[in-house]
Amino acid sequence: MRYISSKIKILLALILFVLLHSGCGDNLLGAEAEQWRFAIEETQGSVQDAYAQRFKELIESRTAGAVEVKVYPYGTLGTSDHVTELVRMGTVQFAMASPGHLGTIIPEIQVLLLHFTLTDDEDINKTALSDPQFLAAVAPLYEDKGFRLLSIYPEGWMVWTSNRLLRTPEDFRGLKIRTMTSPMLLAAYRAYGAAPTPLPYGEVYSALQLNMIDAQVNPVFAIQEMSFYEVSNYMIFGNQAPFITTALTNQAFFEEQSEERQQLILEVIEELDDYIHLLQQDYNESRMDIIRDNKPDLNIVDDLSEEERDAFRQASLSTRDTFIHAVGPSGEAILQELLGAVERAKTAHGIEE
Repeated sequence: MRYISSKIKILLALILFVLLHSGCGDNLLGAEAEQWRFAIEETQGSVQDAYAQRFKELIESRTAGAVEVKVYPYGTLGTSDHVTELVRMGTVQFAMASPGHLGTIIPEIQVLLLHFTLTDDEDINKTALSDPQFLAAVAPLYEDKGFRLLSIYPEGWMVWTSNRLLRTPEDFRGLKIRTMTSPMLLAAYRAYGAAPTPLPYGEVYSALQLNMIDAQVNPVFAIQEMSFYEVSNYMIFGNQAPFITTALTNQAFFEEQSEERQQLILEVIEELDDYIHLLQQDYNESRMDIIRDNKPDLNIVDDLSEEERDAFRQASLSTRDTFIHAVGPSGEAILQELLGAVERAKTAHGIEE
């Protein structure tokens, strides 16, 4: 009953907010514009915000203002779990849903959290994550929960910031590292010997500052935006995994749209795949420059040897077994689909084993 009551409170609060604050504008013909709500898991100025704002720009332009897209940054509609539930109920039409949170609803999508399943090449990884065969295997999992998968894309490498040097799995022993709530993320860092500690995104800075945790992991742009580097001694690039998110919509909402509107949504999403790939690279590079300028004495470790990385790779393999055991045959099938997509992407990019 507590869970149901919580959902009702969230829904009522959102409806009240929309009624009071989200009046629709007019299109070029003077008619009232239809409003689509797009919630993201990050703050304004982030990669996801850039994606949503570009989506808004293209949709509003190509519908001549007949559709107005309202973007909601992290926290304005509650937590990521709250947002996902609002999409499922149809109150929010579009959202970003990262596997670290979505995995509690779609366990198989946690395959995207496993370390060392992708390559060191961002272009190959982009190709693998947009592989038609892989997407065809994943899409029904979303539909079963009332969603329609639109895109899977990486936002840059997950980077460790810590109060101590991390070059080997042994260095992680006893380390209190903040993760999202996904069981697979917990398992990934337990495999290194760490003590993973789930915390809401907005509490990470103070937890680092007060030594409640020893480390956290996020893409560079997020580390800069949230100032995590200010309360860390080290920033370590292990290239163990990129941060991956998924863009989704409410399935019933999508099916209610005209064929023309459906095609418009899919065309815009396809354009955004290339747009966001280049933009996230630029964001992470420029934000890294800001971090260096703001904290010159920060110890940046980006020279792990292949031998050092292989030690992490070997330690991570047990997490695949944990994933398969937890999710079952469907999880094993999705893992094989992902690994197959990676091999096809390598071939497409001329990489021969």
